[in-house]
Amino acid sequence: MQDEPAGREIFQVRVQAEPFDLAAESALLSTGRTDVGAVVTFTGLCRADQAADGAALSALVLEHYPGMAEEEISRHLDEARGRWPLQGAIIVHRHGRITPGEPIVLVVTASAHRAAAFEAAEFLMDWLKTNAPFWKKEECAAGAGQWVEARTRDDVAAARWQIR
Repeated sequence: MQDEPAGREIFQVRVQAEPFDLAAESALLSTGRTDVGAVVTFTGLCRADQAADGAALSALVLEHYPGMAEEEISRHLDEARGRWPLQGAIIVHRHGRITPGEPIVLVVTASAHRAAAFEAAEFLMDWLKTNAPFWKKEECAAGAGQWVEARTRDDVAAARWQIR
């Protein structure tokens, strides 16, 4: 396989119901590249936690506004591109009913150097966790669940990225 020339940048945002293929998404940013020195991936999974009411969690149901969610995530990806020298990034966020063990979100960042790739991935995940236009409802084995409230610890994590 021939090396791709430097400058072939891939930046993608997708919101979808279907599971994603981590290896395939990562390969989009690294295969044949000689200008990329680091690819960082983060995959968020649905945990088999207890719901807020103490019942066993059977699923999370994620809702979003189609079009608006992609636009907001893309806007934030543009901010990451302005802060770090990225050669590529892919963000995939799922919606619909997701059961424990299934992937919810994927962030893949590529840069010439590891620090930029790690920092950009953390920045994007902190924003997705606190500000992305998704709503989560916990579904319990006993029946209907409740909407998930924002968590202070997530807001604290995201606050470190504010430009002062």
